[in-house]
Amino acid sequence: MDRSDSILERAREQIRLRHYSIRTEESYLGWMKRYIHFHQERHPIDLSAPDVESFLTSLAMESDVSASTQAQALAAILFLYRSVLGIDLPWMDEIVRARRPKRLPTVLSESEVRRLLAHLDGQNWLAVSLLYGAGLRLLEALRLRVKDIDLEQHAIVIHSGKGDKDRNTVLPAALVPALRAQIERVRELLAADMACGQANVYLPHGLARKFPNARKELGWQYLLPAEAVARDPRGGEIRRHHLDEKRIQRAVKRAAKAAGIEKHVTPHTMRHSFATHLLERGTDIRTIQELLGHSDINTTMIYTHVVKRTGGRGVLSPLDR
Repeated sequence: MDRSDSILERAREQIRLRHYSIRTEESYLGWMKRYIHFHQERHPIDLSAPDVESFLTSLAMESDVSASTQAQALAAILFLYRSVLGIDLPWMDEIVRARRPKRLPTVLSESEVRRLLAHLDGQNWLAVSLLYGAGLRLLEALRLRVKDIDLEQHAIVIHSGKGDKDRNTVLPAALVPALRAQIERVRELLAADMACGQANVYLPHGLARKFPNARKELGWQYLLPAEAVARDPRGGEIRRHHLDEKRIQRAVKRAAKAAGIEKHVTPHTMRHSFATHLLERGTDIRTIQELLGHSDINTTMIYTHVVKRTGGRGVLSPLDR
């Protein structure tokens, strides 16, 4: 094993020690590997701020990545130095960070949402309905467990959302029948897995050791399970995971095209539409902030600009006179 492999293994250990998601693990390790290879396998200790900036510049100039992608790469590199190598050098805070352009999010009208949902079915329809009806991020919806759904109180509990925070959000009454049917489907799937000796679901933060039988309980099963069991990349165990996010992304793209929607539509567009439509109907901005799980009210305030844009600030165009 060469030095770069050794560093990456140590990085993997530190990432898992902090219970980061598998997506973050894959992303961080990928950026660290690219950073080391970019500098001809030189040890990161021998590099400095100009070396980090030259790497980030190459991403922008040669790979044409966005400011957010540059920020992700920088976060991975800083994690490498601070958490893996135990180095907190003064130059780390002097690195020039790429400025993210301020753009208004794409939002669908209520009519467009209905048209898009009409071209979805099954678990794809339910997943996208949750994104719009509860304002969820894609992975928040896919990682929902059966126990997180409160059909009586019309509430959804989001565990370990962005920033590893928990929150409550609204469960649309219109989805209660579909959710009841989905939970029954999960119950049947669990029974079939148990009959085959394959009942196993990922449990976070050591719960599998503390509650060894929880992985076979209905409440801990994913609400939107994958069609087949698969090998877990973390430990190699055979498990039933949740739906793949790429499946929902592709389904939304196909549905938007079929519905004749020319806007750039992604699953996250549904979350933007949720917030904007609530604001248009008079919901308090602080309430929307809590439902979305934003730490800073300024993040939520962007939807006030969307409403002003779509409403024209209440101004009547001269042409309409």
